[in-house]
Amino acid sequence: MIRTALASRPVRAGAALTAVAGIALLSGCAASASEAEEPTTGDTGSSTGSGSTGTGSAGSGSYADGTYTAEGSYATPESVETISVTVTLENDVITAVVATGDPQKRESEQYQSQFIGGIADVVVGEDIDDIQVSRVAGSSLTSGGFNKAIETIKSEAAS
Repeated sequence: MIRTALASRPVRAGAALTAVAGIALLSGCAASASEAEEPTTGDTGSSTGSGSTGTGSAGSGSYADGTYTAEGSYATPESVETISVTVTLENDVITAVVATGDPQKRESEQYQSQFIGGIADVVVGEDIDDIQVSRVAGSSLTSGGFNKAIETIKSEAAS
């Protein structure tokens, strides 16, 4: 049996090493699931906030301890949606969060529901100044309204 090869052994070994190095390099670029849902800095959404109600008292942080509620709106391709956010602060740390929505479109209902179901895992236990949510459970647009509500709450709690 005569064995023939298109490339010599050193060339094949070099190609294999290059492929392995490329795979290793590309795997380093992929974000893990937990990184994709962590709070980040920078807001690219088009949101507006409205209203805040607070029951704060002086704490040792930059913001008064208490429970605050605000609304934030955000644009989707089909509509403008609003989310209501209630946050409890203690020494600037979010100890509880409740978000409710009033979706106008069926698709928004799905994304708001996913966001509301996962937001506590992302923000509870975090300093309110460190919160800038970009995506929760696959929902990214709802984050714009949430972040705007948090900014309104921060303004209210700082007064």
